[in-house]
Amino acid sequence: MSVRQSLLAILDQGPCYGYQLRAEFERRTGSTWPLNVGQIYSTLDRLERDGLVQKADIDADGQNYYEITDAGRAEVATWLGSPVAPSAAARNELAIKLAIAVTLPGVDIARVIQVQRSASLRTLQELTRTKNSTDNPESAEELAWLLVIDSLIFAAEAEVRWLDHSESRLARAVAAGFATPLPLNTEVPKRGRPAKSPAVSS
Repeated sequence: MSVRQSLLAILDQGPCYGYQLRAEFERRTGSTWPLNVGQIYSTLDRLERDGLVQKADIDADGQNYYEITDAGRAEVATWLGSPVAPSAAARNELAIKLAIAVTLPGVDIARVIQVQRSASLRTLQELTRTKNSTDNPESAEELAWLLVIDSLIFAAEAEVRWLDHSESRLARAVAAGFATPLPLNTEVPKRGRPAKSPAVSS
């Protein structure tokens, strides 16, 4: 989720101050990813440093407004016109948990998967009930909120399918006899960065 570009896109509609930006972000995303004001202002500081926004007027209540610059508008246009690339560095806590658990002694990995599947199915049911309560949007806010809910539903469905697949893979590994714990490697790791692989000549 790009808070930076989202705030810029909102500022492209007109000048805002920090609390206003937070309210607008939450209003436009169904309060699914609440932001704290500190995060808003630290992002605004970076946007100002990068020349994408600038401070504007201060109102009678002392609220400092920010406005987008031409460079900021170009950034918004680029963001909206470009695909979102998945981050190779993104860490999925559940995938890491299962990967580590399957290498540890005494862990009932099938039970770990079952517990997670039950929780994922509950989440999916709650999201579906929430969606069904307002499945016919009558405003842009409701439509935006439903798009977010749909995304969360598809993600939950994919997680359940992946857990089913993982359970099948585990059963095959157990049957093949290689689902065994990994002992600690007692070799002293080399310090420093790993040596680069030699270039392969073509």
